[in-house]
Amino acid sequence: MAEAVDIEQTVLGNVLDQPEMLQAAFAARESFATPFVAAFQAAPVSRVVFLGSGTSYNVANLAASYFTRIVGVEGTAPYPTEFTNYGAGVDPGVTDPSTILCVGISQSGTSISTCGALEHARAKGYRTLALTGYADGRVATLVDAVAPLLMGVEITGPETKGYTASVLTVYLWAYATALATGAVSEAEAEAAVAAAGEVTARFETVVRESEEWYDRNRTGLLHSTRVNILGYGIDYGTMLEGVLKVAEMLRVPTIGNLVEEHVHGPTYALRFDHATLFIGSDEAEFERMVEIRNAIGEHAPGAHVITCRDFPGADERDLVFSVKAGVFLAPLLYTVPFQFLAAKGGKDVYIDTNVNPVPIHFGHYGEA
Repeated sequence: MAEAVDIEQTVLGNVLDQPEMLQAAFAARESFATPFVAAFQAAPVSRVVFLGSGTSYNVANLAASYFTRIVGVEGTAPYPTEFTNYGAGVDPGVTDPSTILCVGISQSGTSISTCGALEHARAKGYRTLALTGYADGRVATLVDAVAPLLMGVEITGPETKGYTASVLTVYLWAYATALATGAVSEAEAEAAVAAAGEVTARFETVVRESEEWYDRNRTGLLHSTRVNILGYGIDYGTMLEGVLKVAEMLRVPTIGNLVEEHVHGPTYALRFDHATLFIGSDEAEFERMVEIRNAIGEHAPGAHVITCRDFPGADERDLVFSVKAGVFLAPLLYTVPFQFLAAKGGKDVYIDTNVNPVPIHFGHYGEA
């Protein structure tokens, strides 16, 4: 478990610390995989509801996709207040509430909306589990089981290490659960875990290539009056995290969308000085994404693809990682360039990314 300590941190320092953190988390994976699988198998599960706000919501979105597509059990990711107030994410026809597993994700363990959702879940008779970096946080008192989030120490406002640690966690949860339930074979599960080990072992390269991408595109990116971030498939959650990071640290107007939906209206607002960043998931829409990127690039040259997949026409604007990852593991890589655009970009335009310009806090217990 992480322990709060009195040290000075920067967001950029945390971005650079991710390779070491992820390798340590991967080595200790049984500490968070075992309690999750035990909670999942305690009784039949018809649906897993992942709950979190901010960065944790973006992780929840990925987790819901993982469980639907890998485990074969429906995963949903409603916003916590929508779940609490309107029943979002849960089939109203469910007759046995114990078949619903609600998973609260809160790095600090103090998110007001997530804690409220878990209290609501227990009142409804749903089973509950928390993923948190602090075993003594409020969220841990509201659930049936706790799994540790092994992100190390992160006391900056914007979360980077916590996001990548959470993505690694829910990826490994999905394969451990799928193996336990027979949804994947032992060979498939072992291959998925080995792939995660290889990527975490090479994450220094991911970080270096992401920073090099930012550095060579810095001028255009920092002169953009708007940033569009587009994704699809499994990386819808990655798109959400990219939007959050750029908006909260670089502090320029930032819009996120599905690639295909972006051409149904938003392109009317495209200007020459807009940057458009495409997350190139190796899924059905990839070729269509490249086609749209090329069309947008004719009108606004700041059109960039971030991907693990080689493609014709890639140039200096793009980031094609030399570290290759499958479709479900690639989200671990794809957020890093957005972290550099946000954290290093903010630093380069003299923004203190640790300071909230609106000194009013509502999101967490204990905030003044």
